[in-house]
Amino acid sequence: MSETNLKAEVRTARGSAESRRLRRTGHVPATVYGRDSEAQSVTVNARELYAALHTEAGLNAVISLDVEGTELTTLAREIQRHPLRGDITHVDFLRISLTEKVDAEVGIDFEGVPVGVKDEGGIVETIRASVNIEALPTAIPSGITLDISELGIGDVLRVSDLPAIDGVEYTDDPEASLVTVSVPAAVVAEVEDEELLEGEEGEEGEEAAGEAAEGADDAAESDDGD
Repeated sequence: MSETNLKAEVRTARGSAESRRLRRTGHVPATVYGRDSEAQSVTVNARELYAALHTEAGLNAVISLDVEGTELTTLAREIQRHPLRGDITHVDFLRISLTEKVDAEVGIDFEGVPVGVKDEGGIVETIRASVNIEALPTAIPSGITLDISELGIGDVLRVSDLPAIDGVEYTDDPEASLVTVSVPAAVVAEVEDEELLEGEEGEEGEEAAGEAAEGADDAAESDDGD
């Protein structure tokens, strides 16, 4: 994985008002921390940051952060976004070493059409679309492909079913579910309605039979009385 270059400037002014001013001028306030160094407040260009985080490596891109002439190897972490627009409003840069493993979250690409969808009318239900891993920064995959074409209705694929990747360790529970094929909710509701109707009809039949039996008993008692 190649490094992405990004320039940063030291930020001395603090506070929400200053952060808003920076954003209005096309900049994003950020913090650099890690590797036993003191946290440093910086600012980066919003467009350049967007470009750095939209390479093939995505949010796990190794970023060579140029802080006014000092080169720092980092990963973007704790990315905050505007709740409506989705713009990045703050980002933390974690200082790393290319020779030490780091934790990362990687997206899962579900590949294929399950037999449970094609032949059985089921639907794919994604339970989790990402997985946590540990790897060297340069070994973090941009995505992990998982073949779901053999899934039938009720089948589940778990973290333990993910492919082995050299240098990558999955850190989530191996039994954690990722994807399944289920019966559509409309079909389930229809079956439940049919079962309910059958149950009601059965109860009505039992009530009618009970009433008939009671009538026969009354008639027998009347004949005995006469």
